[in-house]
Amino acid sequence: MIALIQRVSRASVVVAGDTIGAIDAGLLALVAVQPGDGEAQAQRMLERLLGYRVFADAAGRMNRSLRDTGGGLLLVSQFTLAADTASGMRPSFTRAAGPAEGERWFNRLLELARQHHGVVESGRFGANMAVSLVNDGPVTFWLDVAPEQK
Repeated sequence: MIALIQRVSRASVVVAGDTIGAIDAGLLALVAVQPGDGEAQAQRMLERLLGYRVFADAAGRMNRSLRDTGGGLLLVSQFTLAADTASGMRPSFTRAAGPAEGERWFNRLLELARQHHGVVESGRFGANMAVSLVNDGPVTFWLDVAPEQK
């Protein structure tokens, strides 16, 4: 499972003209599910999303996590993060889970997040989404939780 996280002062997702998810200060996480991802990857990714220290402490150092700040978490599915771009001029998506598997594990991550954190919003899996954000910093990190090897 892959997440591209961005520390934001605000972020939102619009589908067909309707805002379906929005947060103030917190993290926007664009998430891709890979073949072999499962419960262990969803659990570990949630630990990293809630515990990754990207917010400033009193000294201005990145020592506080989303869990510490109580900020919002906006999860947006984005299979293109798992693209293979190593060769050619067109991405391959063989490293991304198929739609059914991707939706299952993205929704599981969302369910876990809602169980363990106060403010959790989401995009809509498989929809054409307009994502808006104000990146605070800018601060952006790539988190990768390796899929199970078969």
